[in-house]
Amino acid sequence: MSERLVAPTFLFRFAAPCLYAQDIWSAKGANLTPKHILPCFGELEGKRIHTEVRAGWSEAGLAFVFHIKGKTQAPWCRDSRIDDSDGVQIWIDTRNTQNIHRAGRFCHRLALLPLGNGRKLDEPLISLLAINRAKESPREIDPRQLQIKCERKHDGYVLQAFLPAATLTGFNPTEQPAIGFTYAVLDRELGPQCFTVGQEFPFAEDPSLWGTLNLSK
Repeated sequence: MSERLVAPTFLFRFAAPCLYAQDIWSAKGANLTPKHILPCFGELEGKRIHTEVRAGWSEAGLAFVFHIKGKTQAPWCRDSRIDDSDGVQIWIDTRNTQNIHRAGRFCHRLALLPLGNGRKLDEPLISLLAINRAKESPREIDPRQLQIKCERKHDGYVLQAFLPAATLTGFNPTEQPAIGFTYAVLDRELGPQCFTVGQEFPFAEDPSLWGTLNLSK
C-alpha cells in the first residue's frame, strides 16, 4: 500500500460563500445564523473537526464566530506568547491575489484569544499581527476598533469577532466581492483545525495557499 505523498487540500483551490448579514454586529455580538456556517475542507483528509465556523459580511465589515467544542481543559493563553496560545488566527487578503507567495499590503493576520486581556487576564483579546516575510504591511489602525466577545461553555468556548471595514486595507465588497481567507484554530488539547491546507504547509506566510470567501447577498 503506497503512502499518500500530497494532501488532497493542496491539489485544489477552495472557495466558500460568505453571506450578507444585516446589522452584522451589536452589543450582543455577531448577527450570524446557521446559514453562515463555513465548510472545513480538512474533512477531505479525515481530520477531526471540533470547531463550527461562521462568517458574514456587510458594508460595515466582516464578522466571524468560532465555536470550539469538546474541551475538558481550560484554554491556555498569554498575551506575550500569542503564537503559543489557544485560540484562533485569521488571514485575510482583500484583493484575493492567489498567485503571490509573500503577503502585500492587502493581507492581514489577526489573533483571537479567549483569555489573556484585562487586569485579571480573563478577558478575550484580539490583535492585528505581522505576517512573516511580508513585502508590505496594511495601514496602521486603532486596535480599539477591533471587536471581540467570548462566551465560556462547559466543553469549550465561543469567540465572536468583528473587523470594521476601516481596519481592513482595501476592503470594498462592491468592486472586490472575493477575498482571500484562511484560519487556524490552535488548541493544545484538541489539536489544530484549518480552513484548507494544514500546518505542514507554510500558509501562515504564503497567500497562495489561502482559500477564497465569495461575498454574496
